[in-house]
Amino acid sequence: MSGFLAFGGARTTPRHDAGVIAPPSAWAPLRRRVFFALWIAALASNLGTWMQNVGAAWLMTSISKSPLMVSLIQTASSLPIFFLALPAGALADIVDRRRLLIFSQVWMMVAAGALGILTLMQATSEWTVLGLSFMLGIGAALNAPAWQAIIPELVPREELAAAVTLNGINFNLARAAGPALGGLMVSSFGAGANFLLNAASFLGVMIVLYEWRRQARPGVLPAERVLGAIRIGIRYVRYAPALRAVLVRTVAFVFGASAMWAVLPLIARYELGLGAAGFGLLLAWFGIGAVIGGAMLSRLMQFASRDNIVHGAALLYMAMTAGLAYTHSMVIANLLMAIGGAAWVCAFSVLNVAAQLSVPQWVQGRALGVYQIAVQGGIAGASALWGVVGERYGIKVALGYGAVSMLAGFAAYRWRLAAADQVNTDLVSPLPLPQTVIDINPESGPALITIEYRINPALTEEFVSAMRQLRVIRLRDGAVFWGLFVDTAQPERFTEIFVNETWIEHLRLHERRIESDMVYEIRARSFQLGDAPHVTHLISADAVAGRNVGTFKRDAGRTTSVIESEPTLKRVLP
Repeated sequence: MSGFLAFGGARTTPRHDAGVIAPPSAWAPLRRRVFFALWIAALASNLGTWMQNVGAAWLMTSISKSPLMVSLIQTASSLPIFFLALPAGALADIVDRRRLLIFSQVWMMVAAGALGILTLMQATSEWTVLGLSFMLGIGAALNAPAWQAIIPELVPREELAAAVTLNGINFNLARAAGPALGGLMVSSFGAGANFLLNAASFLGVMIVLYEWRRQARPGVLPAERVLGAIRIGIRYVRYAPALRAVLVRTVAFVFGASAMWAVLPLIARYELGLGAAGFGLLLAWFGIGAVIGGAMLSRLMQFASRDNIVHGAALLYMAMTAGLAYTHSMVIANLLMAIGGAAWVCAFSVLNVAAQLSVPQWVQGRALGVYQIAVQGGIAGASALWGVVGERYGIKVALGYGAVSMLAGFAAYRWRLAAADQVNTDLVSPLPLPQTVIDINPESGPALITIEYRINPALTEEFVSAMRQLRVIRLRDGAVFWGLFVDTAQPERFTEIFVNETWIEHLRLHERRIESDMVYEIRARSFQLGDAPHVTHLISADAVAGRNVGTFKRDAGRTTSVIESEPTLKRVLP
């Protein structure tokens, strides 16, 4: 699986003759050479993935008659994506994304190839199929955040929505055709041929990635470590309101939408009286609707906001879910599935774009990893819940409650996706590195930074309000503590302090400033009287003595600057 799911050149925007800015065409990203080549290669890879799924399920039914073993095929493929999305996102931010993508493609090619060869040799067992399916899932988990994170590198910002939508179309084209092709291949040549074709499908993606000359942004500081990068990513999500809004709206949509996926096989078999071919046709109509919806999305975004598109998609999906509960007509069911497919791709294209626009490049892999967890975790957890409801109370009740629960998206309206459009994530020139006259181990810490302001005491309330915005920025970008203090003897003297776990983490703050942050920084410094605020950099005395190399401990009975956590620091500092 390429991971090209629902996601240089000059950043130009087409204009009409009258000078009014026109939105880019829905097909504009395909004019970007690398994007087009990857789109074609990803289509072949996604077809191979759907063919692989059919082959694995069919092979397992021939090895084992246990429904549990058959169901574990899907679990083995999807579980790694849920658990490894955040570490994979951290890797996507700290290593070369192009090389990581090539590695993940090679990994999946080897796993699929090994399964194909073993199958042709009739040497597979239940656990061999599950184990190699799990290996494929690991490759997909490593691949997904990095793949999505490179899309803004391939197209300009104004074409990002179209690029994400085109990738949704790509995935749903493969969803519509892949199972049929896989079934034909299995019946004609066996499951082993399916697996080998899937292995070969990764070659196209690998070749395009190898030929791509990615322009990496150079940095003067060493790369982050994986565990530290994960912590920074989690902290960033906690203090990034625009990204949190995307995650809330994603979970709100996925929770109710999963009801249909949980009981659709039962609807096909018992309510509509369909066989395997009819069930495949239902899925094909969902894919066809997704392609049509994706093609219409660019025009729809000309007169509707992101929030309204997601609300409209939720209404359509609710209607589809409720309709499936009562129809016994194959024609109506296919029509409802097409409507649901259009709503699905519109909602997730918009949510995906908002997630990418709300974070800067340096943390994009981790942010998209968290987004993947919200999607995959929401689908997995909610599907299990709706399955239990369907088993206990019936399919119609599960679908009905699923449709009603999608109203949560409307209740979550205060988490607006429009906030992503207000974030300018372009990096500004980094601050000069602080001058030091002592040798500092970059991994030592904590580092304490103080910034002294002198303001008019009459403007204290406005100044404190402006500084609260800086607090969010400091904590979001890596600080573990922030505080603002006023001198009781000189009420015009304020001191801002914040703490980073290590010296190197503070230095990285100098490289992480974005355009949107400058608005709040300029606002805060506009209150300054006289010269610029005075900045002081301090490092733990234990670090200078060589006794602190990045492990934070608090000695019993001592009050030192060595900290364990933010609450500890609050006890240490006044």
